[in-house]
Amino acid sequence: MKSEYGVRVIGTGRAVPDRILTNEDLSKIVDTSDEWISTRTGIKRRHVLSEGENNSDLATLAAERALEDAGVKAEEIDFLIIGTVTADLIFPSLAVLVQDRIGARNAAAWDLSAACSGFLFGLQQARAMLASGQGQKALVLGSEALTRLTNYRDRNTCVLFGDGSGAVVLEACDPEENTILSTGIRSDGSLADLLKCPKGGTADPVTPEIIESGEDKIHMAGKDVFKHAVRNMGSAAEKALEEAGIKAEEVSLLIPHQANTRIMESLAKRLAFPMEKVYMNIEEYGNTSAASIPIALDEAREKGRVKPGEPILLLAFGGGFTWGSALLSIKETK
Repeated sequence: MKSEYGVRVIGTGRAVPDRILTNEDLSKIVDTSDEWISTRTGIKRRHVLSEGENNSDLATLAAERALEDAGVKAEEIDFLIIGTVTADLIFPSLAVLVQDRIGARNAAAWDLSAACSGFLFGLQQARAMLASGQGQKALVLGSEALTRLTNYRDRNTCVLFGDGSGAVVLEACDPEENTILSTGIRSDGSLADLLKCPKGGTADPVTPEIIESGEDKIHMAGKDVFKHAVRNMGSAAEKALEEAGIKAEEVSLLIPHQANTRIMESLAKRLAFPMEKVYMNIEEYGNTSAASIPIALDEAREKGRVKPGEPILLLAFGGGFTWGSALLSIKETK
């Protein structure tokens, strides 16, 4: 991507609810077990919103922590973009609620809907705007309350999802200081039926009958999603490396969307990427959709897994079907 300015990541943050739902807890709600869930998904527990808590609470906290890490004041932010499909309200956006709560009074704020790829879609959008000189700083989040769309009568999907929020602060910089080496996003609407909430939108507004049927909740064709996820994230990775002129062995850490341990293992195998260089925290958080990559990125920095200046590859896929990649480095430790 040719640009007037470089763009770099200068801060990260995350937030998850305090309430934890374990596999044992789920076994009391639906016909499942810790062994069944663990062997098929790698998940042991997930953090879920309590009554009275909302996505905006998580997003506000993650944003504040990212700003503090970056040493940036909220009023310095020019763009606030949140990847989410679980905003507090149909409208206005989750982003404007967060903008008000953190005091980012000078920012343009909006939501971006790309399901689990939402954070990477937002990252590319913010990068392009900063690189073209339209602003100096951006705050990009992936923030989800997927348990509010989870059908706890469906054992195939209810074990997967958790709530959380992750954020990064981006800054326009001299081209020689650029640390976002490549970004790429794609979609294929012909695969929309594989992962969706069938009803509850404007085509089929919520009714008592729809609520009873569970059709306002997440439906997924798991085997088909698995196949497309591995293939599309694999091609996104290859394209990202090619664009940046970097070999796979030069990447110090791969942070994939935390959807399923088997998907991540299959992806690593396809890319000939050693598992010790793949960051996974799905055991603790489950699938937090658009929040999974920024949560993992912040946690990996905190644990010392992100080495200053060394390339990190981010990969995601989600309903739509959407997928994306980002190859970047972060100069500062956390």
